[in-house]
Amino acid sequence: MTTSIPLTLFFFLFILISIPSSHCRSFQINDESLIVKTCNKTPYVNVCIEAIKSRPGSATATLRGLAEITVDVLNGKVNRALDKIHDLQSSGRGPRQWLDSCEKKYNTMKEVDIPKAIQALKRGDGEGAENVAKGAAKEATNCETETRGSLSSQNKSVHDVATVAQAVARQLYTN
Repeated sequence: MTTSIPLTLFFFLFILISIPSSHCRSFQINDESLIVKTCNKTPYVNVCIEAIKSRPGSATATLRGLAEITVDVLNGKVNRALDKIHDLQSSGRGPRQWLDSCEKKYNTMKEVDIPKAIQALKRGDGEGAENVAKGAAKEATNCETETRGSLSSQNKSVHDVATVAQAVARQLYTN
């Protein structure tokens, strides 16, 4: 009987050590399940997951961190839209008046709205960040209407990420 206890203990330790570390992933406090849970509450689930996972540290981010990531991704999309606007303006392609109008909208997003959203998130003001992102999505839609296709890809990108940022920020005060 005394030999069965060490044998049982040895068998238990052997099983415990044999479990691959990949099976232990569920023991992490904050893993990608928060990303999926958060993104499932947005209108563009795939856009959300792709945007958030594009940033290092996203797998261990809090909900507020995920909101900050979406605003950072939005900032990148706005910069790319501005680059495209400048290319079209300098080449003379596209309706000048509408491009100038969109440039103004995107510059406002970059210089005013995105910094406001970042500050709101730092204060823990999810509603403030949500409102800013909602405005950015609306301006991207307005720009698409004005330019009639010249910036479709960029406008859609900004709209979709802004809508995701809006939905993630909303979760900060509705969860």
